[in-house]
Amino acid sequence: MTYKLHSLTPEQELRLKEGRLLPVMEQFYTIQGEGFNSGKAAYFIRIGGCDVGCHWCDVKESWDANIHPLTAAEDLLTPILEHKAQSVVITGGEPLIYNLAYLTTLLKQAGIATFIETSGAYPLSGTWDWICLSPKKTMPPLAEAYLKAHELKIIVFNKHDLIWAEEQAAKTGKGCYRFLQPEWSRQAQVLPLLIEYVKEHPDWMISLQTHKYMNIP
Repeated sequence: MTYKLHSLTPEQELRLKEGRLLPVMEQFYTIQGEGFNSGKAAYFIRIGGCDVGCHWCDVKESWDANIHPLTAAEDLLTPILEHKAQSVVITGGEPLIYNLAYLTTLLKQAGIATFIETSGAYPLSGTWDWICLSPKKTMPPLAEAYLKAHELKIIVFNKHDLIWAEEQAAKTGKGCYRFLQPEWSRQAQVLPLLIEYVKEHPDWMISLQTHKYMNIP
């Protein structure tokens, strides 16, 4: 599995297990571009490591955790507090490979709302104000992810993905928002399909990667 970290000292292994160290690919303050919270300012932390392996992933450089520096959770808090961010989005990679309880505790103590974007393929850890579940066919979510998700976001690459989207939606809890998002490289082909689908199935909404239109991270 590409996310497995190598050459760690015993102390590093312990701190990684506790979530006090995390392999951070990047962090930045920006405008949320997708899903329910689109348009809101948020601080993003992208954690390295993923074995879900979506062929259309636009951040494949996040897959190998070994190429990203281990960062102390406390050090992640400092730049967040220097901005006016009211919420932090933890993304990846697949962030739930790691124990996120310690990091979310620090964030909540600082009065920061905690959001996560996950495939749901790993057990949920941490305390979350908002869970965006974006399931992938290669590693479907665990049952708990469906029931705790506030938002279901399905990336649509082809027409068959709409059938799969309905199968995923049937597993979510009451009140979970449903979004269909065209895969970026096929947006011209997929978006017209989604427009017609949502008109016929108004319990769904369309999510667009608006940050790419705005040319921001």
